[in-house]
Amino acid sequence: MGYGRAEWVRVPVGDDAARWATRAKCLRVLVVVHNVTAATRLLDVLPLFDDDLRVQLLVTCTGSSAFAAGTAELLAETGVPALPWEQAVETPADLVVSASFGGQLELLSGKLAILSHGVGYTKRLATPDTGHRTPDTGHRTPDTGHRTPDTGSGAGAAPAPVFGLAPEWLLSRGTPVADALVLSHPEQYERLSAACPEAAPTAVLAGDPCFDRILAARPYRERFRRALAVRPGQRLVLLNSTWNSDSLLGDGGEGRGGNGSDAVAALLDRVAAEFPVDEYRFAAVLHPNVWHGHGPGQIRAWLDRARRGGLTLIDPLKGWRQALLAADAVIGDHGSVTYYAAALGTPVLLGAAPLDALDPDAPISTFMRRAPRLDPTASLAAQIEELIGRHRPLAGPAVFTTSVPGESAVRLRRLFYSMMGAPEPGRPASLEPLPLPDYAPGTVTAPLHVLSQVLGPGRIAVSRWSEPPGVSPDEGAEAHVAVHEDTRDVDQLDLADVIFRDGAPDDPRFGSPSIWTAEVLHRHRGCSLAAYVTGPSECVVRVRGEEPLRLVAVPAAGTEGVSGVDPAACASALYAWLATGGHDTVATDERLARVVADGLRVRTGTRLHSVRVVPLPPPESAK
Repeated sequence: MGYGRAEWVRVPVGDDAARWATRAKCLRVLVVVHNVTAATRLLDVLPLFDDDLRVQLLVTCTGSSAFAAGTAELLAETGVPALPWEQAVETPADLVVSASFGGQLELLSGKLAILSHGVGYTKRLATPDTGHRTPDTGHRTPDTGHRTPDTGSGAGAAPAPVFGLAPEWLLSRGTPVADALVLSHPEQYERLSAACPEAAPTAVLAGDPCFDRILAARPYRERFRRALAVRPGQRLVLLNSTWNSDSLLGDGGEGRGGNGSDAVAALLDRVAAEFPVDEYRFAAVLHPNVWHGHGPGQIRAWLDRARRGGLTLIDPLKGWRQALLAADAVIGDHGSVTYYAAALGTPVLLGAAPLDALDPDAPISTFMRRAPRLDPTASLAAQIEELIGRHRPLAGPAVFTTSVPGESAVRLRRLFYSMMGAPEPGRPASLEPLPLPDYAPGTVTAPLHVLSQVLGPGRIAVSRWSEPPGVSPDEGAEAHVAVHEDTRDVDQLDLADVIFRDGAPDDPRFGSPSIWTAEVLHRHRGCSLAAYVTGPSECVVRVRGEEPLRLVAVPAAGTEGVSGVDPAACASALYAWLATGGHDTVATDERLARVVADGLRVRTGTRLHSVRVVPLPPPESAK
C-alpha cells in the first residue's frame, strides 16, 4: 500500500509499544476491511468485544479492492488503531476477522474467521485478474473490482465460480484460507461441501448478525417511518440497487454481459408522473460500491431532480436497515438488500434480476425466478398497488436467510473467544440496537402541479405532483401551481399561485412566519397565498390582502400525534377553496371567517383530514 515504516502505528503495537502502552498484555483482534461494503458486516460484530479489558482491537485495510473510496474515512471513524497493511502482516494477532476474501489474508498471523458481507454466498465472481489467488499458484493478480459475466472470458467458457464457496476463493495452495468460515444456514454448508469439500471442516453455523439487528428493531418500525417523514396513510416505496451494470441502477452494460437497458432513468420519470406526493414517499438505498465507486456527489447529481421531487437518499452504511423496516414495498434487484426485504415479508418487485450472476442452487435464485417482475410497459402505480394488495410472502427468504434467528451474537462471540483460547466475558453477548436515524423531511422543492376539487362546504380534495400528472383530472377539478421558495426552478416563483417554505418559527433569517409571508406576497405579485410550514402539522398562511392565519392539521385517532397531511397541502386546499369561491359569491374575508369558524376538511388520496384555521394573535408591538 506504499506505507513506509515511519507511518506505522507505534502504540498499542509496534517495535517499542511495550514502553508506551497502558495495557500491553491484551489479546489482539485484527479486523480486516476490504472496502466499505465489507466493513458494514464487521461493524455489526465489533460490539461483541465491548467491555473486555483483555482485548485490543486493531483494524487494517487490504488495499486490494477497486472500491477504496470511503474506506480510510470509515476506519478513522471507528476510533480503533488503523495499521498499514504491511504492518498488519508483521503484527502477531490472536484473532483475525474479515468479511471478504480479498487481499492476501493468508499472510496474516492469528486464527482467521471470515463472515459473509451479504445474505450468504450467492453471486458468481470471476477470479482471474480480480485480486484473488489462482488455484495453480496461490498468488494474486491486481484487483480490478469488476465482475465479469458468468460465461467467463470468452464464448463457451465455464461459468465464474461462486464467491465464497468455490476453491478459487477458499483455498491457498490447497489449504483453506480461513480457520472458520461463518455460515448462516445449513443449505450453505451443503453447497460448500459440494463445491469445495476441503473447506467444509472450517464451516461454522453462527447466524446472520445483520439480519438479527433488523429483526430486533422491528418493534420500532413506526419510529423509522416517522424519521423518514412517512405520514399515516402514506406508502413508502424503497428503490434498492446493488452494484454493477446489470443492477437496478446500472445502465445495462451493453457489451459487458448486460441487457443494454437503462431501467432506472425511465423509472424515476414515471415515479414523478404517476405518484402524488401526499400518498407516496420514495427513498433509495444504493450499494456502497455504487455510492463510493461513483462518488456521493455524483450520485446526488444523477438523482438531483428525483431528490427535488421528494426522493430521500439513504445512507448506505447507517440507515438502510431502518429504511427497509419502514418500507411498504421494495423495487429491487438481485442484491442482498432485496432478499432481506423479502425475508421480512415486504412486497418486492424486481426491476432487474440477472439470474446468470447468481449460483443457480442458491435460494436467492429460486426467489428471483418466482418473485414478480417490473413490467416496463405497464403503469408503475398500478403495479405497486397490485403488488401490495395481492402480496403473499414467499416462504424461502424467511427460511433461508438464517436458521438461527436472534442467536448470532451468542454463537459468534463463543466462536471468536474459542479461537483465541480465552474464556468469554461473563455478561450476555449482544449486538448494538439499530439507531434512530435523523429526521429526513423529504421536502419537495420541484414545482408542484396541484389538482383540487370542491367536495362540499369546506371540503377539498387535493393531489399534488412533482411532474404534470399522467392521469386525467376528475371532472370539475381545478389546477394551480405551488412552489417551494428554495426551488431550483426559480422562474416558476413568478408563476406560482402558492409559495411555501419550511423552517423553525423563530428562525431570525426570516423574521417570523408573518413577516416572511408578507415579504413573499410583496415580492411575487402573481402569488395569491404564502405558507410557512413551522412543523409536521402546522403552517402559517397569508392570503393576499388579509391577515395571517395558522392552519393546524388534527392528527387522526391512533396516530400518536402525527398528522396524516402535509401542512403545505392544507395551504393549497385553502387556496383552492378561496379561488373557487366555494361555489358562491361571498367575499374573501367572509369565506375566511367561515373556515375560521368551521375549519377545513382536506382529502388526500382516500383519507380525509380535519384542519383547524386559527387567526394569529397580533404582534406585541401592535398591542
